[in-house]
Amino acid sequence: MKKHLWLIFAVLSIFFLVACNNDSADSDDSTNSAEQGESGAKETAASSTPVKVGVLASLTGALESYGKQTKNGFELGLEYATGGTMEVEGRKIEVVWEDTETKPEVAVQKATKLLEDDGVDFLVGSSSSGDTLAVLPLAEEYEKIMIVEPAVADSITGSEFNPYIFRTSRNSSQDAYAAAASIAGEGVKIATFAPDYSFGWDGVSAFKDAASKLGAEIVLEEYADPAATDFTSNLQKIIDAKPDFLFVVWAGANSPWNQIADLKLQEKGIKISTGAPDIVALQFMEPLVGMEGFSVYHHTLPKNEVNDWLVEEHKKRFNGEVPDLFTPGGFTAAVAIVEALKKSGGDADGNTLIPLMEGMSFETPKGKMTFRKEDHQALQTMYAIKLEKVSEFNYPIPVLIRELLPEETEPPIKN
Repeated sequence: MKKHLWLIFAVLSIFFLVACNNDSADSDDSTNSAEQGESGAKETAASSTPVKVGVLASLTGALESYGKQTKNGFELGLEYATGGTMEVEGRKIEVVWEDTETKPEVAVQKATKLLEDDGVDFLVGSSSSGDTLAVLPLAEEYEKIMIVEPAVADSITGSEFNPYIFRTSRNSSQDAYAAAASIAGEGVKIATFAPDYSFGWDGVSAFKDAASKLGAEIVLEEYADPAATDFTSNLQKIIDAKPDFLFVVWAGANSPWNQIADLKLQEKGIKISTGAPDIVALQFMEPLVGMEGFSVYHHTLPKNEVNDWLVEEHKKRFNGEVPDLFTPGGFTAAVAIVEALKKSGGDADGNTLIPLMEGMSFETPKGKMTFRKEDHQALQTMYAIKLEKVSEFNYPIPVLIRELLPEETEPPIKN
C-alpha cells in the first residue's frame, strides 16, 4: 500500500513541475511578445517621424544670388536623390529655410531657432564663411550633422573643425591647388596679383605652396589696395618681372581685367590665369578671352548623368535658366544627406552618422565626391579651362582643357 502511495505522489509531483514550467514558458512568451510589440511600435513611430533639415542661406542682401542658387540646387537634389518621393528609408524629409542676411549674429539666432524650436536633425549652410564659422559650435553642442555649403574658408575644416561638420563645398586651398595644377610646372615662372588683405594673402599663400610643389618659380607677389581703381603701377612691376603667367586672385567690382587688357600683358607674352567665377562675373571678363585657369563649375563642363538631369530640370523649372556656380553645391548637400540616411537605415542621430559618413562616396553633378575621413572635406573634381567666346553664349565661357582629378586638388589637412 505504501509503495502505491509513493508512486502516486511521484507522478503528481512530476505533473506539477511540468505544469509550472509550462506556466513559466507562457509567461515568458507573453513578456517577449509585449516587448516585441513595444519595439515594433517604437520603430513604426520613428519611421513615421519626418527627418527635418534646417538650411541657412543668404536669401537677401549682398550674397542673395548665392543663397538662391543653393536653394534651387538643394530642392532639386532632394528630388533626384529620393526619386521624387521626398522620403528615405520610409521617413519623409522636411526642409526649413532660414535667411542669415549674411550676418553671423543672425545666423546664430536662426540656427538656434532651427535646433530648439523646429527640432531639425541636420543643418546645412551657409553662403558666407563668417556665418558658417559662427554656427559650427552649435552643431557640436547639439550633436547634429552640419553639411557646409557653399562656404570655402579653410578654417571650417581646419582650425575650427569639429566632428559633426562635413563639407560638400570646396575650400580655398582646393581652389589654389586647382589653379596651380592648371598652369604650374617645372621651370614655369609665375607672378601673383591680389588685394592687400586676408582674402588675397591666403589665396596667394596656398597657390604658392601648390605651385612650388609642381616645380614652378614665384618671381613676384604684387598686392594692391582693395579699393583701388588704378592698377598701372602694380601691373608695370609685373611686366618688368617677365613671368610666363600672371595668377590673379580678386573679388569685387573694381577688377583689374580692363587695365590688364589695356596694358597688353598677353601680347607681351604674359599669360593671364584666374578662377572662372559665376555667370554674372563672367560677363565682365571679355578682356580675358584666351586666358587659362580653373573652374569650380560651369554647367557645360561635367559630362555625367547627374549633371545632365540637373541642367535639364533646372531649365524646365526656372524659365530656361541654367544652373550657376553654387547650384550643384546645394544639390550635392542634399544628395549627401540622403545617402547618409540610407547607410544608417533612416537613423538621423549625429553620433551614429559620423562613422558612416567618414569616407563615404556619392555621385554628384561634378562626379564622385568622397568625404575625407580626417577632416570631412569632400574631395572633388575641378576643371582646367580656357576662357573662350562660344556662339551660343553672350559671355565668355570656360572651355574644358582637362578634368583635375580629386587627388590633384586634394588640400592639406589642417585640423
